[in-house]
Amino acid sequence: MTKARSKRILQIILFVGTISSLYFVPWPILKAWLTPLPKTVQEQVDKATTYGFDGIIVYVDQKGNTPEFFTSGYKNRENKVPADPKSLFKIASVSKLYTALAITKLAHNEQLSLDKTLADYFPELVGRIENTDKITVRMMVQHRSGIPNYTDTKNYWVHPKQNDQERLELVLDVPANFEPNEDFEYSNTNYLLLSELIERVSGVTRFEYIKEYILEPLHLNNTYGSILDVNADDVMSGYYVGYENDLKMDDNGLMLATAEDLGKFIRALNNGSAFTNKQEQEIYSSLYEFEHTGLIPGYQTIAKYHKDIDAVVIQFTNTVDFDGYNWSLSEIMYNRIVKIVRKKN
Repeated sequence: MTKARSKRILQIILFVGTISSLYFVPWPILKAWLTPLPKTVQEQVDKATTYGFDGIIVYVDQKGNTPEFFTSGYKNRENKVPADPKSLFKIASVSKLYTALAITKLAHNEQLSLDKTLADYFPELVGRIENTDKITVRMMVQHRSGIPNYTDTKNYWVHPKQNDQERLELVLDVPANFEPNEDFEYSNTNYLLLSELIERVSGVTRFEYIKEYILEPLHLNNTYGSILDVNADDVMSGYYVGYENDLKMDDNGLMLATAEDLGKFIRALNNGSAFTNKQEQEIYSSLYEFEHTGLIPGYQTIAKYHKDIDAVVIQFTNTVDFDGYNWSLSEIMYNRIVKIVRKKN
């Protein structure tokens, strides 16, 4: 084979390889990332439908300015109801911030010990969950228990369980993912057990405790324990790509809040007003984070405080696809909004 022919074949192979590789390029993400940054938050929010979201709510609370709301798309796409900034939204795993704070308050009041074990508080789980005598409350709060995550069960979201006992049973008698405190792995089972612990030591439901000791002192009147506690008309609809039905009425056992209520909570958590005193704040700081994201079918939440601009930015989007670029696009949307707020500042 001549040198010229070998070179030609190599060129063809490289060309074919290049063309083939284009199939794997995440074009929606690339387009969203490379599009010039708009001048205003509303202009960015108005791009929500091009990102694949049916509706979006954004709340921006920057110190020194009146809090602002931005919306686009639909609260309910079937009836063409526009996105409403006052809508309730399922905040999914952002609920963990409230649970961690409740555990902190109970520990501060010496109603529970962070260093007692799962076996101490749940003796009935000895032999059903590995390492119950080694897993402490602190490890569960910090996702360092090794207890498997029940939502990782195959096809969990296709047929989700109806109550916490059914959810817990998915991981009973299942081997631990690692030895306690030897690793970190996000597990919803940790917070399922912590919610039950709050009830056992306080004598009231987890949400009743959260309402009395967290929500009411902060005057957060638009935060609720579950979809069963609210008027369905007040809730933003949720959608999954490729599935036509509205997921709003699915009872996931998770909290709902308006963007404003969640924003006020994130502000309070970060400025210290959510805590009784400095000692309680220090306990929380040693345990958990001060911001969170949430994702369940139909609902995506990003809730963060940005210290450099003293701003809380909350973003709700109501269209989800676990298998696509959906979450990455929501993060791109959020990060671009924060950039606009920074530039404005």
